[in-house]
Amino acid sequence: MIWKTIGLAGLVLAVLPAVATAQTDLQKSGLVGKLETADIITDPAKVPKQFKEAPQLAEQVKAGKLPPIEQRLPGEPMVLQPLRQTGKYGGIWRRGFLGPGDSENGNRLRSGDKLIFFDATGTEMRPNVAKGWEVSEDGRQTTLFLRKGMKWSDGAPYTADDFVFWFEDIYKNKDIVSSPAPELQINRKPAKLVKVDETTVRFEFEEPYHLFLNLVAGDTQIGGGQSRLQSDGRMLGLYAPAHYLKQFLPKYSSLDTVTEKAKAAGYKTWVEYLRVRADWRLNTELPTIAAWKMVQPINTQTWVLERNPYFWTVDSEGNQLPYIDKVQLGLAENPEVVNLRAIAGEYDFMERFMDLSKLPVFLENAQKGNYKVALDTGFSGGDSLIVLNHAFRGDAEIAKWIGNVEFRRALSLAVDRNQLNEAFWLGLGTPGSAAPAEIMPESPGSEWRQRWATFDKAKANAMLDAIGLSKKDSEGYRLRSDNGQRLRFQIDVVQSLTPTWPAQAEMIVQQWRAVGIATDTKLFERGLFYTRIRNDQHQMTIFSNGGSESMFLYPVPVLPTDPQSSQLGAAHAKWFVSNGSEGLKPESPEMIKAMELMRSAATQKAEGRNKIAQEIWKIHVDQVLSIGLVGQSPANMGTRVVSNRLENVPERTCISQHCRTPWSGHPEQWFFK
Repeated sequence: MIWKTIGLAGLVLAVLPAVATAQTDLQKSGLVGKLETADIITDPAKVPKQFKEAPQLAEQVKAGKLPPIEQRLPGEPMVLQPLRQTGKYGGIWRRGFLGPGDSENGNRLRSGDKLIFFDATGTEMRPNVAKGWEVSEDGRQTTLFLRKGMKWSDGAPYTADDFVFWFEDIYKNKDIVSSPAPELQINRKPAKLVKVDETTVRFEFEEPYHLFLNLVAGDTQIGGGQSRLQSDGRMLGLYAPAHYLKQFLPKYSSLDTVTEKAKAAGYKTWVEYLRVRADWRLNTELPTIAAWKMVQPINTQTWVLERNPYFWTVDSEGNQLPYIDKVQLGLAENPEVVNLRAIAGEYDFMERFMDLSKLPVFLENAQKGNYKVALDTGFSGGDSLIVLNHAFRGDAEIAKWIGNVEFRRALSLAVDRNQLNEAFWLGLGTPGSAAPAEIMPESPGSEWRQRWATFDKAKANAMLDAIGLSKKDSEGYRLRSDNGQRLRFQIDVVQSLTPTWPAQAEMIVQQWRAVGIATDTKLFERGLFYTRIRNDQHQMTIFSNGGSESMFLYPVPVLPTDPQSSQLGAAHAKWFVSNGSEGLKPESPEMIKAMELMRSAATQKAEGRNKIAQEIWKIHVDQVLSIGLVGQSPANMGTRVVSNRLENVPERTCISQHCRTPWSGHPEQWFFK
């Protein structure tokens, strides 16, 4: 496996508690362990014949509030071999979150509802909700096999009908889903969904679509399980609880009935009401198939999930999972507060928002806080990068320069990545372009990591002069070509995963100042940040392209492919997904070529897709669609603080976007001593 072959000899730890000035190899430090996770048992002969459950559930069965466990589990449960030992029930997993805009924090805890997941390497697909799959030789049909007898958290059957309901009544209803998902079409020809029987669904395409199964498994618009049924307009995810959501659709009563119901609940339209009722973060009544069911919503001080009594996974001895009773996320004002609480030992497992630059502080306080620190290194090119909005139209002058490739190249050359790496990555990152690590099969080659990505202030200045930005004001800032005033840009910064993004952005502001480019930074709450993204109000952002190393599993950071989240240009993404009928066509022929290549990859098998990915990366890097800064480090959710009380946690886990960390470590089999 490619993830297991990479060496870490080039990464050094600048500060360890014992020797503050030592340059110690990370492998020797013990902070980077072996890549591992719980194993899935697929041999039917090894499926347990008897089952056990949490004491709280056993009490409910005894009181007649729940059916016996044998009736709650599917006939073919997923069986996990715990990582180290069989666990015991109980405990509350303490964690932090930043409020209603921090949805992903919870989505990742529910990734057990994905149809297909991955092994420890993040490269091999494994069963999950779907016990198996089959792709026809010509790639035109992909069949998913579900688990017989599986149930939603309220005890209702989970069957192929939930897929048909979603496809026919939600996805194909233009009032609900206005733009088709690009993953559900091939060369602009839409998919068909066929119910084969109660536990079998088949997706049919008019042309070969070998990529489709990977997209179901990846972090795509169709690969997120119920997390895509959120109130941001997606309503995707391939399935939905038909027995519950039908009551909010006109088809199953009348338009007047659902409209009246919506208005009585305080909503203007039935669609608005449906989206809220289908939002797992807000609606405690919404059935789920995830390991933990939400019982206290995200818009409170404490966001709480508790064990799903119908969860369909058991350990190798027949104990129904999860072992942990509840997940409790406490509200924090900002990422800095989350880090301080982690340092104080107030969390049991926290990787989100953890600041790599605080590694010496984490290590110094580990014994006092009764936790250990682990580092998970990634392979994306940009743990941080500057993403340019190629669809920005709010200011013609700003749009003109963002659209100028020589301007973008000059900005990239004006960035001193080594300074950033030392200041915010402790020297543990790899400076360079947005392209992934050379070990990845999608990599275009080592030379593309440095293309337009080495610090050269003199050349940047000369390029800016040459394209018509030679005039400056008394402070040395370059002037607009339309009115002679100072040319000024803004970097939008989200209050999010990387606490140092505001400081990183400020350092880039100072570096660009040296070549006469005035830039401001502005911090936004996550919800408002993405509202601006969807409306193309931003000029540029600082963000991560984590997950893009497996391009077709998470294409959003590479090209504008998702109107809801593409920082490269939501209007361009809408043009892409609507086949040109909506949105804004890119002015760049190179971007259009890359989009065409992206579409063509769907028909190819793995080898052909890798070659296409390499060509797309070459375009992305040469055209500087985004400005890569530093990558291939533990900075993006790869710095973990883990309670010493918590068992069966992997030494190292996959942190690519499609691995949905922390779910890549199978937290349903974690337990407290």
